[in-house]
Amino acid sequence: MLKQLLPERQNFDGSDIIFTLNTAAQKRAATGESVINATVGALLDDNGKLIVLNTVMELYAQLTPLEIAPYAPIAGDSAYLLALTKRHWPELESYGVGVATPGGSGALALSIRNLLEHGNTLLTAAPFWGPYATLSVENEVRLETVPYPAVNAPIDIAAWRAKFEAVLQKQGRLLFWLNDPCHNPTGRSLSANDRRAVLQLFRDVSSLGAVTLLLDLAYLDYTREPHAVQEALDDYAEFAQEGSVLVCASLSLSKAFTVYGARAGALVFPWVSDSHLQNALNTSCRGTFSNCARAPMSVLVRMSRDSAAQQRLAAEHAHWNGVLQERATAVDEALRAEGLAGAPWQGGFFITIECKNPYDVCDRLQALGVFVVPMPEGLRVGICGLKKQDAPRFATAVRQCI
Repeated sequence: MLKQLLPERQNFDGSDIIFTLNTAAQKRAATGESVINATVGALLDDNGKLIVLNTVMELYAQLTPLEIAPYAPIAGDSAYLLALTKRHWPELESYGVGVATPGGSGALALSIRNLLEHGNTLLTAAPFWGPYATLSVENEVRLETVPYPAVNAPIDIAAWRAKFEAVLQKQGRLLFWLNDPCHNPTGRSLSANDRRAVLQLFRDVSSLGAVTLLLDLAYLDYTREPHAVQEALDDYAEFAQEGSVLVCASLSLSKAFTVYGARAGALVFPWVSDSHLQNALNTSCRGTFSNCARAPMSVLVRMSRDSAAQQRLAAEHAHWNGVLQERATAVDEALRAEGLAGAPWQGGFFITIECKNPYDVCDRLQALGVFVVPMPEGLRVGICGLKKQDAPRFATAVRQCI
């Protein structure tokens, strides 16, 4: 059945498949059937209830009418843009060039509109977040990929180099979306060695044309390795300051603040100052979504000025980080106990189980009451909604169906 919903890789999004699977899982659960639903992309507790961080909601409740109702500036509140940038690079005193966007997806769309031309190729690593494909199609560019490193294997830098050079030779410019650290959907991050190899590759090809590296940073608050995340961000900042490659970041509050519906994000270029780029981004904002909601901007600005609230939020993140680690470890151990390869996790809401014929496997899992999302590269498993105690049953079902 799911094969009928499978578009070609260029157009693969998966949103329709996710909706279909999640709806089917909910219907079967409503009948009293014991269902494992790992299709969800938001943080849930063990009862399937959406997690909403109390610290964030308390600040929302304190907002005054003038922090909610007026139009926000077209480019976004400058205090918000600085606060969001400093959540990732606290040492920065400016966000450089930047605009507020409706979530991280808005930032991704603006990067295409301003850094590529219609018919150009956009590059990323596969597997990737499905809506990358939709964003590409809607903005009339072609999405092509390089392979994300396999578990316990070094990056295939030769394949990356060949693709980079081919794209630059064809169109004279390169935009690469790098979802690292805490990659969606593998749940892993580039090793320090792989990251150094990638950055050196960017240096090497920068003489062939205009090269932009976009860092898609969505899940950094949820990781078993916070020091490794900070090291990666420091490396990217140091690289950006060299100036050989234009470096920008897609930032979002959706997962960090569990305010998915607030659609608060930004596209920032913290290491450059270019009025032409700023004006171009402003124009794109006006010509698409005009401006963003003021309320979530106000919440972040309040948070940035309230050290006690920041400490409470950090404690909430630490708690749910622990829950995610327990779930990820339980699934990994259960898969290994079934003789499978396991699925190591470093951060984010998902893990990926590589397999052949993932759409057939997904159909067979449904018959056992287990719901995951098939991708061309395997199965996306949302540990953000998977109970720790369901790990053994989940792993047994996967072994039976692969």
